[in-house]
Amino acid sequence: MNIVVQKYGGTSVGSTERIQNVAKRIIAKKQSGHQIVVVVSAMGKTTDDLVKLAYDINPTPPKRELDRLLSTGEQISISLLSMALQAMGHDAISFTGPQVGIRTSGRHTKSRIEGIDTTKILESLNEDKIVIIAGFQGVNENDDVTTLGRGGSDTSAVALACVLEAPCEIYTDVEGIYGVDPRLYPQAKKLDTVSYEEMLEMASLGAGVMHPRAIELGSKYDTPIWVASSEFEIPGTIITKGENNMEGQSITGVAIDNDEIMITIRDVPFDRNITSQFFSQFATKSINIDMISQSAPIDDLINISFTAPASDLEDAKKVLNAFQEKHPGIGVIINEQVSKLSVVGIGMRSQSGVAAKFFALLADNNIQMLMITTSEIRISCIIPSKDKDLAVTATAVAFDL
Repeated sequence: MNIVVQKYGGTSVGSTERIQNVAKRIIAKKQSGHQIVVVVSAMGKTTDDLVKLAYDINPTPPKRELDRLLSTGEQISISLLSMALQAMGHDAISFTGPQVGIRTSGRHTKSRIEGIDTTKILESLNEDKIVIIAGFQGVNENDDVTTLGRGGSDTSAVALACVLEAPCEIYTDVEGIYGVDPRLYPQAKKLDTVSYEEMLEMASLGAGVMHPRAIELGSKYDTPIWVASSEFEIPGTIITKGENNMEGQSITGVAIDNDEIMITIRDVPFDRNITSQFFSQFATKSINIDMISQSAPIDDLINISFTAPASDLEDAKKVLNAFQEKHPGIGVIINEQVSKLSVVGIGMRSQSGVAAKFFALLADNNIQMLMITTSEIRISCIIPSKDKDLAVTATAVAFDL
């Protein structure tokens, strides 16, 4: 079967007119000889509005009930899109994540996909129906509705493409993947292709076009992912395996993540068990720790600095307070006014001097580096948030992105 999985983001289905335009695109694809599975997000800012409503009702809403509430946004989108397709003379059927057999595990609001039952999808495709599936959601072992967290519809779409052994087309409000977010740097260049490895780094570091979990799945199952505009007929960007880096291009992209906090704990006893127990408490709350640095011990005391998502600040404070109660001698500093600036490129493997050039341009622009980490194809540093726009522009210009 010639199946294609398409995903449309919230902006793409943000109004009646846009839903109808999406329906026309789907029909055109079907008429070109494909069986179509479509994943959609909630309309526009629906999810944000539902989150606000929940917190207006209860400052600490139970995560199970929050998942139940947030899952309704996508249900509106799938129903309306199915209606639009049927109004245009094409048979369509909509399913929620639980209905279609997307099984999940893990914590509410941050669940992960364990498996997908394709029976209903294949039956509907064989009946020549267009299948519309709610992204961002599934059902856990307790038959509770769960959501997949930020970027969950991308993850749903790529997961479906993997199990159906089909290509995945991600339609969004941008024309593809750029070396720099064009909203921050209008002269940014669009990439024709980018490797899974580079895209995973960029997505993990704040490039908002794709979610890292979706890239991980695509890479694991070697599923090509095409990212393009839902509004204009413009060639997009293909995410695939291989090193597509042109000779001489050391950096593929720059990412900025403003959803970061930097935490420093001072005068921690130099004991591996204490450090292990500390970070284990963050793990139990599903807080993703990113950059970590530790000072050399002085008088058997160390300082540890690390970053975490700003959205996890309240949970992080609970862990820190409990740690201070157990070890009263330590101090805690939380810096919420930081951003993570990163440069990514496979070219770094073969070209020297990238770090020196990157650090020099930051120094020339009087931008302070509070933390630094590196990998084989990535350099990241924490900078003051007030300098983020200048840092992105200076980096884009220096590396011709």
